Amino acid sequence: MKVKRRTVWLLTLLSLAAVISVYYVFEPNRNVDLATIFTDDTLQETTLTGVSEEEITTTSSESYLFEDMRMEVSSERDQLRTQLTDKIASDDVTAEEKSAAYNEMNQLIKLESSESMLEMLIQSLGYSDAFVRINDDKAQVTVLSDEVSTSQVNEIVFTVLSENENISDVQVKVTSDYY
Repeated sequence: MKVKRRTVWLLTLLSLAAVISVYYVFEPNRNVDLATIFTDDTLQETTLTGVSEEEITTTSSESYLFEDMRMEVSSERDQLRTQLTDKIASDDVTAEEKSAAYNEMNQLIKLESSESMLEMLIQSLGYSDAFVRINDDKAQVTVLSDEVSTSQVNEIVFTVLSENENISDVQVKVTSDYY
């Protein structure tokens, strides 16, 4: 008996839909009370259930200075990314220019991920916040701390140099602005 491809695809999709629906029906942690979601209570009166206080972590920065610096860099890079995207999508640009723009966009993505990774590594050294900006072969690191010893600065420099071999100059600034 010859079965048509459409029938096979239809049966496959139906069985997939059945498996997914069974999963959602029998999922153990589906204790959502819709009446509490759609009430007009304020956020202060809302409590989390099923989450202990130790599991809650904040993701905000302690210093607005770091957030301002991140926003400034993000704005600059968004403008550059828009220009590169327009260049790639343009019909008036040659294939070599499009390829160069694509490579530059990939470099920008690698740079952003490298800076983020370095920020996390520096924060793991015990600093409450860190900001890393890489330009060519130079890195500017700003950490939020009251005091930093020369051995701690050397540890930051070593961390930056070990994670990115293209960097030859590392500048470390310490700020204690908690405004």
